[in-house]
Amino acid sequence: MGRATERRRVVRIRDGAVSARPDTLAGEEPLEIRLNGRPLAVTMRTPGDDFALATGFLVSEGVVAAAEEVRSVVYCAGAQDDGANTYNVVDVRLAPGVPVPETGLERNVYTTSSCGLCGKASLDAVRTSTRFALGPGPMGITPELLAVLPERLRAAQRVFDRTGGLHAAALFSPAGELIDVREDVGRHNAVDKLVGRALREGLLPLEETILLVSGRASFELAQKAVMAGVPFLAAVSAPSSLAVELAAETGLTLVGFLRGRSMNVYAGEHRLDLAGAPV
Repeated sequence: MGRATERRRVVRIRDGAVSARPDTLAGEEPLEIRLNGRPLAVTMRTPGDDFALATGFLVSEGVVAAAEEVRSVVYCAGAQDDGANTYNVVDVRLAPGVPVPETGLERNVYTTSSCGLCGKASLDAVRTSTRFALGPGPMGITPELLAVLPERLRAAQRVFDRTGGLHAAALFSPAGELIDVREDVGRHNAVDKLVGRALREGLLPLEETILLVSGRASFELAQKAVMAGVPFLAAVSAPSSLAVELAAETGLTLVGFLRGRSMNVYAGEHRLDLAGAPV
C-alpha cells in the first residue's frame, strides 16, 4: 500500500555549504476510481483515506448523497498482471435501487493533482444536480473568528510539517472548532476526503459548517462545497471568476485572501457579522 510520505536522499545547499541528507516527501500515486466495476476516473493523490476520497468524489459528481446509497467500497485485488494488489484501484458499489449515472459521467481521463473542470456547462450541471439547497447555515460569523481559522488549520497539518508539500482542507463549526482536516497533494482531493468521511458518518448535508482550504478557491472547490451542502467556503488565496459566479448563483458564502485580519468577501456576505464596517 502507498505511503503518505517517503524518504529520499537530497543534496542540500545552504549559504554555500553542501551536505547530503534524507528528506521527507509527500507521497503521490494514481488512484483509479471504479463505479460498479467500471472505470470512472483517475486522480493523482496522496495515499490514505482512499475510500473517503472515492465516495467524496461521487458526492461531488451527484452520484450519491447518503451513506445508505453506497453498498461497498473495496480495493480491487489483482489490479496488476501478476495478480498483486497495488491499492491504487478502488471500486465503489452502489446500493440496490440507486441509479447508475449515464455513461457521459465516465471520464476515463488522467486527472492531475491541480485539476479543475470549468465552464458554463459545469456551472449549469451543479445548479441542476445538487440535492442540497443551501440554507441559512452559520450566521453572524465575525471577521475576527475567520482570522484565526488558517492558524488552526496549519496547526493540524501533521504531514505538511514533515514535507511542506501538501494542500489541506478543514471543516469548522460556527464557533470556530475544528471538526475534521484532511491533507493531499491535490486540493480537490483533500476536500473529497472530508466530504467522503462526512458521507460515511451520515453527516451530509454539512449545513452548519465552514470549509477552509489552504490554497485558492477554484470553481471545482466551490462545486464540491455546494454539492455537499456546505454554505460557507473560505480560502487563503484567490478565487476564480467562475467560483465567484457559482457562489453568487447558489447562495454560497465565498471568502478569499483570508490572511490574518485581512480578507475579501466575494459572495454571501449576509452570513457575516459586519456591524460597524462599511459595505
